[in-house]
This record gives sequence, C-alpha cells and structure tokens, in this order.
Amino acid sequence: MSEYVKSLVAHVKAKNPSEMEFHQAVEEVVESLGVVLDRHPEYRSARILERIIEPERVIMFRVPWMDDQGEIHVNRGYRIEMNSAIGPYKGGLRFHPSVTLGILKFLAFEQVFKNSLTTLPMGGGKGGSDFDPKGKSDNEVMRFCQSFMSELFRHIGPDTDVPAGDIGVGGREIGFLFGQYKKLRNEFTGVLTGKGLNWGGSLIRPEATGYGAVYFASEMLATRKETLEGKICLVSGSGNVSQYTIEKINQFGGKVVTVSDSNGYIYDEEGIDAKKVAFVKDLKNVRRGRIKEYAEKYPKAVYTAVDPKSNYNPLWNHKAQCAFPSATQNEINGKDAQNLLKNGVYCVAEGANMPTNLDGVKIFLDAKILYGPGKAANAGGVATSGLEMSQNSMRLSWTREEVDNRLHQIMKNIHQTCAQTAERFGTPGNYVNGANIGGFLKVADAMMDQGLV
Repeated sequence: MSEYVKSLVAHVKAKNPSEMEFHQAVEEVVESLGVVLDRHPEYRSARILERIIEPERVIMFRVPWMDDQGEIHVNRGYRIEMNSAIGPYKGGLRFHPSVTLGILKFLAFEQVFKNSLTTLPMGGGKGGSDFDPKGKSDNEVMRFCQSFMSELFRHIGPDTDVPAGDIGVGGREIGFLFGQYKKLRNEFTGVLTGKGLNWGGSLIRPEATGYGAVYFASEMLATRKETLEGKICLVSGSGNVSQYTIEKINQFGGKVVTVSDSNGYIYDEEGIDAKKVAFVKDLKNVRRGRIKEYAEKYPKAVYTAVDPKSNYNPLWNHKAQCAFPSATQNEINGKDAQNLLKNGVYCVAEGANMPTNLDGVKIFLDAKILYGPGKAANAGGVATSGLEMSQNSMRLSWTREEVDNRLHQIMKNIHQTCAQTAERFGTPGNYVNGANIGGFLKVADAMMDQGLV
C-alpha cells in the first residue's frame, strides 16, 4: 500500500469513527487503485478519490408510525446520495434493524462502482431505515412506508435519485412507497424500480440479481473452458437473490445443496430442485416463514441453527465447487474462506454486497481462484433496474426474453471489463482489481470533465 493510500485510509477512519463497514469498503477499493494513481497523477491532484469517498449529500430523518394497537413508534430514515457524475443517484432501500449510517455509506460507495460497470448512466446512492418489516402486518408496513416516503419524496425523482428494493424491501414495500410518492407529487414517473408489472415494472427484475450472479460465474468458468453443468453449489440466504440464483443454477445443470436465513441453514444433499425452490418462494415471499420449515417438509434435509459463539459458518464447510454468498455483508470470514478452499470450491460469485471480509478476500486472491466480487457479480439487479428506467422513460414494456438477453449481455460485458482491466493493470485474473479500477475510471473521468463540484 502506498503512503498516499495509507494516509487516505487513516483519514477516512479518523473522520468516520465506528463505521467499520464503510472503512472496509474504502480500504478494499483504494488498495486496488494504487497503480492507477501512479499512472494518472492528475486524479490525485484533482482529489478525485477524496471526493468519491465523501457523499455528495446525506439525508437523515425521523419516521413516526402507528402500529395496529395504536402504539406510536419512531424509526430513523436515511438516504445517502453518494455520486452523480454519470447519472442520477441509483441504489436500493434497506429496511432492517441492523441499518446504520455506516452500513448505508458502504453500500452507497460500492454502488457507485457497480453502477459504473453496468455501462448504464447511473450514479450511486443507498438508503433505508432501522425498521424491521418482519412480523409486521401489511397495514403496519403500509403506514411505515407512507411515513417514510412523506419525507423522502422531497429528495428523489426520475432524473435526480431513483431508489429500489434491498433487504426488507420487496414488491409490497415498493408498491406502498410508490403510491405515497404519486399522491404527494401528483405525477406518475419512474421514480422507483422494482415496481409491479401492471404499473411500470420490468419483467426479469425480481430475478435479475440472482440470474446475473450465475451468468457472471458462468463467464468466469468459461475462462477455464468449464461450465456449471454437474457442479455442486453452496448458496446462502433465502430471499430474492438466493431464490433466483438457485433457479438459474438448476437451469445451467448445477446442483445447489444449501439455503439459509438468519436463524440457520439447510443442507440438502439431494439438491434443491425446481419443486423445492417453489416451496422456498412460497415460504419466504408469501407466508414469510423461517427456513427451518424446509426440513419439516423435506425430512432428508438437515437443518442447523445459527451458533452465535462459533467463529465460522458451517454452511461454507461442505464439499462443493462453487459458492454464491447471497445473504448479507461479511458472512464469509477468513476461516470460512479456508473451509471453502479445503472443500474444493474454486469459483465464488457474490450475490450479496461485500459478503466476504478483507481476510477472506485475501485468501481467495492468494489462492487464485475464480472470485467475482459483489460490485461485479451482483450488478445484474441494478442493471435491470436501469433497463426498467429506460422502459419507463420511453413508455415501453420489453418482453421477458428481451430483458433477459440484455441482462445476459450486460453481465458478459462486465466480466469482460473486469478481466481486461485486471490484465491491463498488471494483475491478470484478479477480478477485484478489475472491478474496482474499471468502475473507478469511468466515474473519475466524468468528474474530471465536470470540474470541481
């Protein structure tokens, strides 16, 4: 690490105390950029990195709402508008008790590079609340969403900032948020993505992040003249990303043996086929139950509860060739990374945002496995959000095949950008460097063109 990069990281840590995830995201990116800054001193003199790290705008507000018993609750809402050099701010809303300013800043920072890699004109942003939709009635979720949007609507718009869903924000929540925005602004615009198909949504959007991660893994495997056919795959999570990751792996001839939620995970040696995926979708999307019920429905599967005292996640300790971490940030630590390698995994495509900590990333890179970081491998979701924005702007609706083909091509292009950029800057096969540098260059050049703003 150069002295400049070291001092930059130290400054970020001092200026943003206790925001561990944000420190981690910044450190991981700027370590990759040392060689770029050496070749392009103009970026350093223009303080491009310092400006990218600092959000253009941070919005924080209270969200009061009433539950079904008439009790009043107050949550905190956020929107981080990180960078708009190449387009309107774009990024999801997360409703989860773990949401803090630091987590949203890390997600917004990652989003800047991810959106740049898609080649679509989208800046980076992120938002959300520490509200927990789990266990709430539809009416309680609606009242919260309406209160949340009653403040957020002042700061967003189809050409300013276009939020989407994330953890805890699915089709139900997007519907309530959109309805309130429409009422307050008296306009029907593509201000949110992930909308219902009847009112401006795009086919393939729910599937896009999971499908995209599998397309990216497929491109990585193709560099070794391999496919997913016959590969055993580990998938974490059981939400939208995981469900469609499993669905696409099955279509490509792979076999998924794990699925999880915050309480524990399932190991199903027989494989999670289409029928079982349908059960998981109903369990999680309709009944909003816990993954433990999978083992009750399919007794040959083994359920393991989370052990908070354990220093590793047993989900990553099974024989496999491919892994798709699709739950949340930092779910793979150094010990988990070692277990994955020990059990034969040599292809990792991240469906979640930053699911591997810095120790794990180093282990994967040192082992020279096929490792697709989230900002590249899971960019399919925001790419299809961008396609939804295009359809809204043109008042058009593309077919399922058309959107899927565009998504597949975008993921191929992202893979190509990462691979070629890594080679160009002297680290062939290092998709982390390729993604960080490839995403950075487009944003940096736009910022240079636009002056000191």
